[in-house]
Amino acid sequence: MTARTTTTRGVLYVHSAPSALCPHVEWAVGGVLGVAVNVDWTPQSAQPGTYRAELSWTGSTGSAAAIASALRGWNHLRFEVTEEPTSGTEGSRYSYTPELGVFHAVTGIHGDIMIPEDRLKAAVVKAALGDTTLVHEVDKLLGKPWDDELETFRHAGDGAPVRWLHQVV
Repeated sequence: MTARTTTTRGVLYVHSAPSALCPHVEWAVGGVLGVAVNVDWTPQSAQPGTYRAELSWTGSTGSAAAIASALRGWNHLRFEVTEEPTSGTEGSRYSYTPELGVFHAVTGIHGDIMIPEDRLKAAVVKAALGDTTLVHEVDKLLGKPWDDELETFRHAGDGAPVRWLHQVV
């Protein structure tokens, strides 16, 4: 019996990358998806001297995690990668900034972030102990610090071209 690979799709948003890093991003993503990647890079007006790109992809489930893993830790790179849910898996969203590192959230069929019960309980306990506020902890669980940092870069990309890539399975 052969294991069947579930296919999904997602989007990689590279919000800012210096020009020297752009071909390395393409190479890393192509390595994950198993196809050559050639992205249309456009200047990122929110940070002069950097470029942005959007890449819609189709691939096996878990590809978003693999893309985030391949790109995380690169200085001067900001990105988000999403993966749509399938009949057997939840969706995912990864956000990355050099200052904050990686944020990961499980997403449901409508794109809502789904927070596991144990993480909510831990947030309530931390707030009850006076270490923090519940609002602050819930904001972290929802990725608000990443959203706050990336928002300027997201709006600067309105109207940018998108390219579709399909993984060979």
